[in-house]
Amino acid sequence: MYIERSIDTLLLEWKNSRSLKPLLLRGARQVGKSWAVEHLGESFDYFIEVNFEKRPDMKDVFEKVHDVHELANSLGILYNKPVEPGKTLVFLDEIQDCLAAIKSLWSFKEDFPGLHVVAAGSLLEFALKELPSFGVGRIRSLFVYPFCFDEFLIAEGKSSWVKAKKEASSDKPLLTALHNDLVQHYRTFLMVGGMPASVAAWITSHDYRQCQTELDDIQLTYYDDFVKYAKKVDPTLLRNTLQSVILQIGNKFVYSQVEGDYRAEEVKKALGLLCDAGIIKRVSHTAANGLPLGAEINKKFCKYIYLDSGLLLRILDMDLGSAQQLTELIIAGTAEDLVNKGGLAEMVLGWELVKYNNPRSQHDLYYWENTAEGTRSEVDYIIARNMKVLPIECKAGTSGKMKSLREFMRQKHLTDAIRCSLENFSLLENEDKKDDNALRRISINPLYAISTLYNSINPSTLISSLA
Repeated sequence: MYIERSIDTLLLEWKNSRSLKPLLLRGARQVGKSWAVEHLGESFDYFIEVNFEKRPDMKDVFEKVHDVHELANSLGILYNKPVEPGKTLVFLDEIQDCLAAIKSLWSFKEDFPGLHVVAAGSLLEFALKELPSFGVGRIRSLFVYPFCFDEFLIAEGKSSWVKAKKEASSDKPLLTALHNDLVQHYRTFLMVGGMPASVAAWITSHDYRQCQTELDDIQLTYYDDFVKYAKKVDPTLLRNTLQSVILQIGNKFVYSQVEGDYRAEEVKKALGLLCDAGIIKRVSHTAANGLPLGAEINKKFCKYIYLDSGLLLRILDMDLGSAQQLTELIIAGTAEDLVNKGGLAEMVLGWELVKYNNPRSQHDLYYWENTAEGTRSEVDYIIARNMKVLPIECKAGTSGKMKSLREFMRQKHLTDAIRCSLENFSLLENEDKKDDNALRRISINPLYAISTLYNSINPSTLISSLA
């Protein structure tokens, strides 16, 4: 059973493009790259899949044959299928295992532009760094991630809910009953996660145990991959670093907390490899005085978030024995506790910000912290919207009066901010008496509705085409 995804729309756009370029799908292992391409292959007359992990002997073909027409002819003979422009989709999977195949993508654009060629790889970023140049302008990339919450709802048959929350606002909040249903499904999403195998298990069984089995298999696959990094860094260091990232979710990362007495430089290298593999993502500290946000990062401060909430729970359970409390928070805890404790909601918020952004490029995440001595204030995420700096705080309720968020707005002279919580859509307005009574507006955006932040800049056909 294939579950429709937003990436399908972009794949069809690529198929029908008049200016066809070889397509490269990039992302962590098991996020659905191959699944999506195989589904796309059903719309072609012929589909050829070359998997370099399953058929290592195919490397020899690409290393010895350099003319792409001759190469296409060889593939047609080996797979007993015609290779015809417009009718055949050639899929080069796990392409990171064959540098010659990556290089061949450049030639397909120049010498065989009518042929549909798509490639994917789980550890692709490592291979790309080994190439002196990478086909600038001749290859198109799409970045693939686990299911976002909108995709999860559509898989559950709730496309009308996706449409309703896209149309909601502080002036037009959702019906209370629908809001409560969305909160409950969001809790389910935190447990199941967005990995396609886990989502498929949930859709077919609605049994968390089956999801957990799939997630255990994926996590073990990630650990098995660590052996492939052995020439770059100790696999034990990678595993310890990953576990430390999970234990420090929501906090500034402290190198010394990685088990094993490793030097900071060793831990930094491990973190870099885990980022390249797509398993974790760095959240950089920015001064946020203006755009671009990346122009004012402080390398001494950073956070890291793990790829998926379902996988995070499995590591906590399998390796660290501490998943029970967080699981109880998700299933039965109050909204305030779920959002304010454990960093899980903050982690998922970060990934939702990435997933709803334009998948044709990578997107960095930023946060802000007041680094002045004797102060302690922090804003979870800073994004650019409508050419302005927009702070986002992940909080439940109004306890503490959002002092950090208001302090940041005052310092940067901002009028607008967002608080993400499990409340319905609403708006908080007040005059800041400490800043000449300047009007501050804080929009309450539910955690289940992060996609509404990108309605104006996402391709209009993404989620709406599936709903």
